[in-house]
Amino acid sequence: MTHTVEDASTPSTPKRAPFLTTRQLTTVGLLGGITALLGLTGYGFINLVFMKATILHIPTIIGGIMEGPRVGMLIGLIFGCFSLLQNIIAPTLMSIVFINPLISVLPRVLLGLIAYLVYRSMPGPTAVRVAVSALVTSMSNTAMVMGGTYLLYAKEFAEMRHIPVDNVINIIIGICTVNGIPEAIGAAVIVTPIILVLQRSRRRR
Repeated sequence: MTHTVEDASTPSTPKRAPFLTTRQLTTVGLLGGITALLGLTGYGFINLVFMKATILHIPTIIGGIMEGPRVGMLIGLIFGCFSLLQNIIAPTLMSIVFINPLISVLPRVLLGLIAYLVYRSMPGPTAVRVAVSALVTSMSNTAMVMGGTYLLYAKEFAEMRHIPVDNVINIIIGICTVNGIPEAIGAAVIVTPIILVLQRSRRRR
């Protein structure tokens, strides 16, 4: 009988790490589902005095901080696709803007990456890092969406608002200020205790 002896010098093929671990995949499903639920039920919008603030980006921020950029960006992709489909199925005056994936999807995907990068690069206590990350990510969402609207749809936006095109930039800046700041503060207030509780729970395991 002939025995085959493997050459000890031949290196074994390293196992490729999965794109997502089981925990990360579960997180994507859970937070992505929460995003869709908040949008469908209307609980993802908070009525303020002059406008509606959204919290639909909060699961994306949590995913990016807790599980890294891949998870955060996938949750953001779910957020963006939900926004796109919602504007196709139930169009509004602004749907001409949000049916463009460059406005509705791409900025939301980048939110998960931004949340991760800001949190990882910030010095100081965890609570401060989380709060700043949530603030910056939320403001980035407003800036990217409204900035894209101005760059791609300034004329259409002016027609919808019945204003001169030259005034669009002032309206955009106003929306970023009036909508963006309350949304960013709300994101920091909501995300910070959630992250602290999740991190404390993880350390106990």
